[in-house]
Amino acid sequence: MSQKLLFYFLFLICYATYGQIGGKHTYEFLNLITSPRQAALGGKVITIYDEDVNQALFNPASINQDMDRRLSLNYGNYYQEVTYGTASFAYTYDQHFQTIQAGINYINYGKFDGYDENGLPTNSFTGSEIALSLGYAYNIPYTDIHLGANAKLIESTLETYNSFGAALDLGMLYIDEKNDINWAVTLKNIGTQFTTYDGTREPLPFEMIAGVSQELEHVPIRWHFTLENLQQWNVAFSNPVRSQTSIDGSVTEEKVSFFNNALRHMIFGAEFFPKKAFNLRLGYNFRRAEELRIEEQRNFSGLSVGFGLKLNKLKFNYSYSKYTLAGNTSLFGLIINFGEDF
Repeated sequence: MSQKLLFYFLFLICYATYGQIGGKHTYEFLNLITSPRQAALGGKVITIYDEDVNQALFNPASINQDMDRRLSLNYGNYYQEVTYGTASFAYTYDQHFQTIQAGINYINYGKFDGYDENGLPTNSFTGSEIALSLGYAYNIPYTDIHLGANAKLIESTLETYNSFGAALDLGMLYIDEKNDINWAVTLKNIGTQFTTYDGTREPLPFEMIAGVSQELEHVPIRWHFTLENLQQWNVAFSNPVRSQTSIDGSVTEEKVSFFNNALRHMIFGAEFFPKKAFNLRLGYNFRRAEELRIEEQRNFSGLSVGFGLKLNKLKFNYSYSKYTLAGNTSLFGLIINFGEDF
């Protein structure tokens, strides 16, 4: 009965909300995929539970002692002068207190030329945002359930406007060791602005994510399946480029089906040789693929690939993600082990 009630509750949450997910929130940089491993798997994978200290930024329940004294550094060039990245470090204080994790997430929007209302040049300006986080996870005694929380302080500067806020990520991870299946749920960016840009308080990009992954028994593959934006059912929109104009001039907008909208919540990923020194990764993000699809031209939007290479106490990660014909993204990451073994 409890499982049915939970299902109906989640369904009502999704059904009661409507509209699209973009352009409605502040601090949108919090949802950027900054880990090459994550990007290669399609993004928002919350079921990884190993020594990858980057995972703490996506699901705090994944923080564990295998991350002890590991430092991750990630960097990416989004478009033009926009750069972003993260740093994450975990430390195990003792066996009782377990492990804490600290992270930094930043984005720099580059330099802009300023103009007044008459089109005359003024001073140039920049924009940047940063979030500092601290995370901790707790394994419920005598169970395979892990709970975690990640507290974030956020500062944003856009031209002469500034904002300061805070957010909280909550995560749950269930590890079925017998079948090697992980189940997870996260609630991300629960928070508020303490100071606003111009007196108008804006909501943060809250998101609910669920996921499952499994490492196959006789094949060196771990697959990942993620459901994103569960707090909102309708994440589709009618693309005006795909509308049809009849002979009489009337316009028929694109119709997004129930099935098409459902697919936009799904992300698939697979990691080959997950426990070896060299890993290959592949992912597909349905929402990105559909939103950036070009009519009558195949550009493989939504597809991502990558690899990981471990050399002694260093692990190098790389990902390449397809967005549009005009621009794609590459992410580079390094994990350094300051402990005794890797």
